[in-house]
Amino acid sequence: MRINVNDAVFCLVDVQERLFPHVANKEIIEQNLITLIKGFKLHNLPFIINEQYKKGLGETLPSLRELIDDDPHFEKVTFSCCKNDSTLEALKKSGKNVVIVAGIETHVCVLQTCLDLLEEGFTPVLVTDCVSSRQDYNTIMAIERMVQAGVIPTTYESILFELTLTAKNPVFKEISKLVK
Repeated sequence: MRINVNDAVFCLVDVQERLFPHVANKEIIEQNLITLIKGFKLHNLPFIINEQYKKGLGETLPSLRELIDDDPHFEKVTFSCCKNDSTLEALKKSGKNVVIVAGIETHVCVLQTCLDLLEEGFTPVLVTDCVSSRQDYNTIMAIERMVQAGVIPTTYESILFELTLTAKNPVFKEISKLVK
């Protein structure tokens, strides 16, 4: 199945100040997320930002927050974004059937969100190089489980070019610069 920019919404899961320092490969994941978000902004993709229990885990990382401050943010205490009524309502109101997901932790909130997206009738697309957990093994197993359940795996560079579709797209040169 090809992912079409007009059918998609981006769901960022819990990339927060007090949790992020503990995940594996954090420097790479942060840079990948910045590139992904900038590319999605070029494509005018709608965003839904989720934050788990902000009092305990803090705000979204400053490096990301500056790119997404104007997008809708939803605080949650449920692990799955879909179990938060406001987030689920926003996803449904978006009119999009494809939800591109990135964030942390892969084996908890990201996994449960993707499984629930499937149950809600959405097509979740997991950006595998933009997710992490405290231990690599948890990330690997969670990705494997999600793919077996029907979640579509991709990478940030792959999804950005898939949404771009052609070198004649007005954002192609900017996307190319982002991924270099």
